[in-house]
Amino acid sequence: MELSYKTLAKMIDHSLLHPTLTDRELEEGCRLAARYGVASVCIKPYAVRKAVEWLKGSGVLVGAVVGFPHGSSTTESKRHETELACRDGAQEIDMVLNIGKALSGDWDYVEEEIRILCLEAHRHGAKVKVILENDFLSQGGGGLDGDSLKRRLCEIGERAGADWVKTSTGYGFVKQSDGSYGYKGATVEDLALMRSSVSPKVEVKAAGGVRDLDGLIRVHQLGASRCGATATAAMLDEFRRREASGTLPKESKTGTLGQGGY
Repeated sequence: MELSYKTLAKMIDHSLLHPTLTDRELEEGCRLAARYGVASVCIKPYAVRKAVEWLKGSGVLVGAVVGFPHGSSTTESKRHETELACRDGAQEIDMVLNIGKALSGDWDYVEEEIRILCLEAHRHGAKVKVILENDFLSQGGGGLDGDSLKRRLCEIGERAGADWVKTSTGYGFVKQSDGSYGYKGATVEDLALMRSSVSPKVEVKAAGGVRDLDGLIRVHQLGASRCGATATAAMLDEFRRREASGTLPKESKTGTLGQGGY
């Protein structure tokens, strides 16, 4: 099946989360998102109200992060953050689950927290993406190996009312043996695992590592409906170039999604 520009553009959550982004850069990012017709912007909580103004009439949704990036706030703090974001006009909430509790195997805590945030968001008509932060889960925890842990968290997310399960924050840097920090973000293996771990009513979002058009297309092929990205313009401009030249990419056979995170 040949992909359309709209199909790919409406997969993209244009990420505006880097801590150094200024107010001017956030506004420019929202203008870019509107110009390219993406699904949403994912923006810092304090900027939600302004983003709603900047994107009015564009058809681009405003999403906010909660408990970002490490998920370690109290449940009540996350609930209140969700409430405030929704009142400011956020239509989607990307929440980070409590990673330490997940690694401890405290399934009841993790599920109850997700449920509370989903109830709050849904009360305002917003949808919820639950971020697992897979880079921190690969070695396993809670008596489970890495893949089993990710699968369990996907199942918990669905049971608690999540609309999406999401691979990463884009900031889950893992300390390496040489003292440096490494990061993978979304991988082919994780996206396939997550898609198979939830029913069709729950969607999957890739985040981190998708930096080019071929990576975005691969995410689509793996069954993910959204992809967090900062390279929005580069990916969609490349689509237009290939479309004009009749060289749109065929199905990828590689196991990578591009280079870097978002």
